[in-house]
Amino acid sequence: MPAGRPATGVTTLFLSCEHGGNRVPPALRACFKGHEKVLATHRGYDIGALDLFRHLAPLAAESTSNTLSRLCIEMNRTEGHPQHFSRYTRGLDPARKEQLLERYRAYRGEFIARMEARMAAGKDILHIAVHSFTPVLDGQRRTVDIGLLYDPSRQAERSFCQAWRKAIGGHAPNLVVRMNQPYKGTSDGFPTALRKRFPRHYAGIELEVNQRFAQGGRMAPALKAALHASLRETLPHA
Repeated sequence: MPAGRPATGVTTLFLSCEHGGNRVPPALRACFKGHEKVLATHRGYDIGALDLFRHLAPLAAESTSNTLSRLCIEMNRTEGHPQHFSRYTRGLDPARKEQLLERYRAYRGEFIARMEARMAAGKDILHIAVHSFTPVLDGQRRTVDIGLLYDPSRQAERSFCQAWRKAIGGHAPNLVVRMNQPYKGTSDGFPTALRKRFPRHYAGIELEVNQRFAQGGRMAPALKAALHASLRETLPHA
């Protein structure tokens, strides 16, 4: 797409969920023999993220999710990243690894194609990747409830997150909302890769929600309602 195409002022919301499930294909189950329990932990998937993603999806023009466990292949890492394959799949033979890579490329490629089609029609893209994080990591309790991750050098991303945080506060003032916590918005991830691919007409945000709000794989209804309402209010200003 020509980098200098005129902007229309219309922003299209894309939602994704890279760690929505802990599914393992039958051909890979032997990799986890004796380690099945890890698949049900935060290492296996983002607990509650898929439920939240589905609650927010009606606000989006385009959405996609993955339910293959991140311990099979990490959908939120750049190809070739040291953590792209986990300790359980790193030793797979090249043919099996290639099969996983094909799934990874298909997941990203199909989403990117939809973005390119919208951009070609003159739309700008706001992409929100829905994730969750463990309340305790390495013995340290995290005090953040919601993290909004973005690239501080990109004005559109910074402004949107500031507005969204304010809107969340209006619906759920007791929630602790932090910028670029518990992770940096510029760390390796799907939005980071897309910023490089689309230096213009794209803004990428990662929504991180504390898993303390998740029970039985579902996020608390009040939290989902607050995020849905606040996002709906903020979108017109994207």
